[in-house]
Amino acid sequence: MAAFHWPVRIYWEDTDAGGIVFYANYLKFFERARTEWLRSLGLSQQQLRELTGGMFVVGEARVRYLRPARLDDELIVTARLAEAGRASLTIAQQALRRPVAGAGNAPELMCEGEVRIGWVEAASLRPARIPGHILEQLSPSSCP
Repeated sequence: MAAFHWPVRIYWEDTDAGGIVFYANYLKFFERARTEWLRSLGLSQQQLRELTGGMFVVGEARVRYLRPARLDDELIVTARLAEAGRASLTIAQQALRRPVAGAGNAPELMCEGEVRIGWVEAASLRPARIPGHILEQLSPSSCP
């Protein structure tokens, strides 16, 4: 299945004192890409909660930092369904630096990881099965 792509520009607020993206901000970028990926499939997280009484929560994150991104860099953050279970999804994600226009270079992998999100009942936060219609929308045949 093709990965969903979300553009991110690096601003001052994203960097540390050394002018490099603060490591925890990659998790924010990953969160935004996952949220927009779900939205592109017609799965707004707020609407899911209101209509089903459930929601996704992060249960585990594994991140590998490869190169530093810096102020004004343009990143493409990806989200791709790696594994779907009855109560959780594993999303493979990458942050790639967009090549400079005219340079002809390929995007550079800056950071990669996997995030496992689980489905819970919103009121109790107890684990639950992901509703079937949601899993159907996430199936490879329905993903853009």
